[in-house]
Amino acid sequence: MARESFDLMVAGDSVLTSSFKFDAIGTSWDINTPAPLAPVIKAHILDLVERFDSIYSRFRHDSVVTRIAKAARGGTFSFPVDAAPIFELYDRLHCATDGAVDPLVGRDLELLGYDGDYALVPDDVGIAAAAAHRPAWRRHVQREGNTITTRRPLVVDVGAVGKGRLADLISDLLAAEGFNDCVIDGSGDILHRGASALKVGLEHPRDPDMVIGVANLKNGSICASASNRRTWGDYLHHVLDGRTGRPTTEVIATWAVAADAATADGLATALFFGSTLQLMTAFDFSFARMFADGRVEVSDNFDGEVFT
Repeated sequence: MARESFDLMVAGDSVLTSSFKFDAIGTSWDINTPAPLAPVIKAHILDLVERFDSIYSRFRHDSVVTRIAKAARGGTFSFPVDAAPIFELYDRLHCATDGAVDPLVGRDLELLGYDGDYALVPDDVGIAAAAAHRPAWRRHVQREGNTITTRRPLVVDVGAVGKGRLADLISDLLAAEGFNDCVIDGSGDILHRGASALKVGLEHPRDPDMVIGVANLKNGSICASASNRRTWGDYLHHVLDGRTGRPTTEVIATWAVAADAATADGLATALFFGSTLQLMTAFDFSFARMFADGRVEVSDNFDGEVFT
């Protein structure tokens, strides 16, 4: 569903008066530009979103991801050429987190209740059985560019980078149409393009009416993740440790700033796991994150202010 409105967003000296809103991949999107998007451009965006969803959604019966999950003996599956950056990013994140970030957590999410039917009831028997043979991205998937080969059914979930990757693809489409100033907001994951900076509030994970700080964003992306989003039971949420199949507990909110949205999105998930030393060595980014005890860690290169 698409919605056109004319809100006012100010990014430094640029005024983005046109707002194109729609729902996709389970969240709300808002694209802000200096002038209204032509109907043909909006149609191209929605077509791009539909194609992306038809490939990567584990909630659709016709997606490539679902075909992989239903392949009893595995197989070789080809993705579009632009899927290679997604898999390459997962390779790097998987390595930098010692396996904690893993696109094969899809089955764990299903067993915890976050499945295609939104059962939201954990399958305790299934969870116990899965623990003995949990798959890992580096061991159970062979990849050649945009093609992957499996040997058994695997539930791929690209949620850690998917929303960011889609924002990048939309940004590329807008740039090709001459829109070099824009803000793409996928429910708090924000991509900014333009000459003037945008101030972005860091929402408090325990009080959505408060912010714990402000980030200055210019020609880059900021993505956030919090354990209070997509929750469905006591200590059950969507950020899972790929090594255990269980939701994380130590960190409750993260914010990552990087040049592209896919990287920022993936790092926002990676920041839930352990020390940031390996991440800062492997990626060019800045961050803030909040722990369950209220402590806040901020990287030295973070452009903004944290109040707590």
